[in-house]
Amino acid sequence: MALGYDGKLYILAFDHRGSFQTKMFGIDGDPTPEQTATIADSKQLIYEGMELANERGVEASAVGVLVDEQFGGNIPAEAHAKGLMLAMPVEKSGQNEFDFQYGDDFGAHIEQFDPAFSKVLVRYNPDDPDAAVNPRQNEKLKRLADWLHANDRKFLYELLVPATADQLASVGGDADRYDAELRPELMRRAIEETQDYGIEVDIWKIEGVDARADAEMLAKQTRVGEGREGVVCVVLGRGASDAKVDHWLREASPVDGFVGFAIGRSIWWDSLRGFLDGSVSRADAASKIADNYLRFIDVYTQQEVH
Repeated sequence: MALGYDGKLYILAFDHRGSFQTKMFGIDGDPTPEQTATIADSKQLIYEGMELANERGVEASAVGVLVDEQFGGNIPAEAHAKGLMLAMPVEKSGQNEFDFQYGDDFGAHIEQFDPAFSKVLVRYNPDDPDAAVNPRQNEKLKRLADWLHANDRKFLYELLVPATADQLASVGGDADRYDAELRPELMRRAIEETQDYGIEVDIWKIEGVDARADAEMLAKQTRVGEGREGVVCVVLGRGASDAKVDHWLREASPVDGFVGFAIGRSIWWDSLRGFLDGSVSRADAASKIADNYLRFIDVYTQQEVH
């Protein structure tokens, strides 16, 4: 199987676990069976919005459903039945350093659910003051990547580059300046270091950048090296405002190597919150989620170079 991915990909991300149960439901620690059922029903509602969007005309092969095993319920099976592109996380939730959710059994879980893409979330800053953390992560990530490709499976890598204290201080503590002035090159270096370690990625899920030239730089880096010509990128939402996400999409969509997005909270957070507090009906919440998802597709496709 050739490295990379061929086609558009608009992922609705709702694989949130630890942050979801604490910030949306105020649940600390392991949820009870009743709480687990409530969280799973909320994710089912998000998926209902996804199904509505699909019925309104989005090509099923471009619809990505990123959901977790813990709270996903029947969603993986339903996504398969609809012909949607299922993605599922491999990482343990809420960790600053990557680790496997199911330890050495990661392969068995992937085979059980048979996702189109196995996803990891990795926090990786090339200038991390702990010099041992990135090599530790890379060792595990190479093991995963090698297993996936040996088994003809695709690897979706979500890269986050949180600022170090020194980096943030260098821009006067301004997170927006860090995003604009420092993060793009740090992302490029992180991708390069990952490649140099021998970790092969099919789809890079990366934080949006404010300048098109930076999107071009990152897409170019993901394809450096023999056999990486088909590697692609999608823009993640990071829970940002619609205006900010729209800007990131507009800058990335015309760039060769970008094929879509992976957006979560910006699409479903407010609608789900309204449903849970009783101010919005289930049907209306699902419809609004569909509307938000389709709107981001419109923003992305309006900027594409055809």
